[in-house]
Amino acid sequence: MEPVVAAFDVDGTLTVRDCVVPFMRSTVGTVRFASICLRSAPRIARLVLARDRDAIKALFVRAVFAGRDVDAVESAGVVFAARVAEGWLRHDVAARMRWHQSEGHVVVFVSASLEQYLVPLGDLCEVDAVLCTALEEEGGVYTGALHGANCRGDEKVSRLHAWMDSAGIPRTSLGFAYGDSAGDTALLAAADAAFNVRSVDLTAVPA
Repeated sequence: MEPVVAAFDVDGTLTVRDCVVPFMRSTVGTVRFASICLRSAPRIARLVLARDRDAIKALFVRAVFAGRDVDAVESAGVVFAARVAEGWLRHDVAARMRWHQSEGHVVVFVSASLEQYLVPLGDLCEVDAVLCTALEEEGGVYTGALHGANCRGDEKVSRLHAWMDSAGIPRTSLGFAYGDSAGDTALLAAADAAFNVRSVDLTAVPA
């Protein structure tokens, strides 16, 4: 029998809020993060006008993580993931995720969130795979660059299909997808049943 895959975006879908900015702020401290925002404000404004979310993320990743110790950031990510799991999950979406798991479906996080906390969150939620944005490292420190593309938009579908291919799961098995923003449009379009959690009631169990 062909497996059923349920793909979940995380920030704003599984969680009640964005997680990337709070994690960055916790990494460098509020004062330092505010300084980065102020110093980068003109460039950020231009990128916002251009709607270049990938470039905005790359800017902040370089400013926050370049030169930082990998082990220290990963340890902070584990602590942050526990914080998210304990207080930031949307009850309705988390319940739907648990329903998929109880049905024996393959549950995958597909998110632009950073792997440093999303992988530990995936472990806490007991999902089958975590596909997300990664940071480049060299010699035990982060370079400040992304490792590969930011995992949003079409990249989500590419990552998910590549993972399904490697796992021997037919692409036609993508039965469910959950998202909340324009960055999830391609993912939602690729699934048999798509749910924008901002506009649908998830309290009922699927038929």
